[in-house]
Amino acid sequence: MNYVKVKSVLPIYFVGAVWLIWALLFPLYRPIHFVLAALVSAIAYFAGKIIFPDRGYTVNPAGQPQAAQAQPKAQPKKAEPAKKYPPEIQEIVDERARAISEFKRLNDSIADAKVSSQIDRMEVTTGKIIDAVVDTPAKLPQIKKFMSYYLPTTMKLLNAYDRMDATGASGENIDGTKGRIEDMLETVCRAFDKQLDSLYGAEALDVSTDITVMEQLLAQEGLAGMDINDVKASPSSGAASAAARSDDIQLHF
Repeated sequence: MNYVKVKSVLPIYFVGAVWLIWALLFPLYRPIHFVLAALVSAIAYFAGKIIFPDRGYTVNPAGQPQAAQAQPKAQPKKAEPAKKYPPEIQEIVDERARAISEFKRLNDSIADAKVSSQIDRMEVTTGKIIDAVVDTPAKLPQIKKFMSYYLPTTMKLLNAYDRMDATGASGENIDGTKGRIEDMLETVCRAFDKQLDSLYGAEALDVSTDITVMEQLLAQEGLAGMDINDVKASPSSGAASAAARSDDIQLHF
């Protein structure tokens, strides 16, 4: 590599400025005047060299200054690979994406505020139902009927409503069918909520059992401020049996 020195041009500008200012403020019609202006110019030139010294660069073989070489480009971050699921879980993950996309499309298309609010509710609940199964695949059998019948049938009803609503017409068939679907949607929303709630039956049973055992132990140790018989009759002991029946919940449209 070679070292190249680049001279600063600012001292020359200082010299030019001195002559310009001298011509405006002082006489320039005798030789002595030119000598004095030259001396001041020389002082300005050397002062400029001190203030703005020459600079040097190391030149690479390609002829570009080392200081000006482009920095290596940052490598773009690689996109994280999509999470892989077992085939049966991947199927419901894909179905969730399709269902939520269709819910959003129908919501944008249907103008009725109440129906739109119910679609929002079903969209959120559907996502939570499938997320719960993705997190705990053992729950998959509990939503088989939901995925194979209730969800696609709901979509079918909403699409029928959307098509009839888009006609802008009114008549016995259109108004009657739309009315029946509107009446049905609230039931569907409650059924979706019930399906979501049923997925947490095992967790509810575990929590209720833990609470009952802890209450009994605290009472035995005299730390709970209650008698052991009071613990056995407490509401939490009955909650366990109620939670145990949660897996038997069925959706009724």
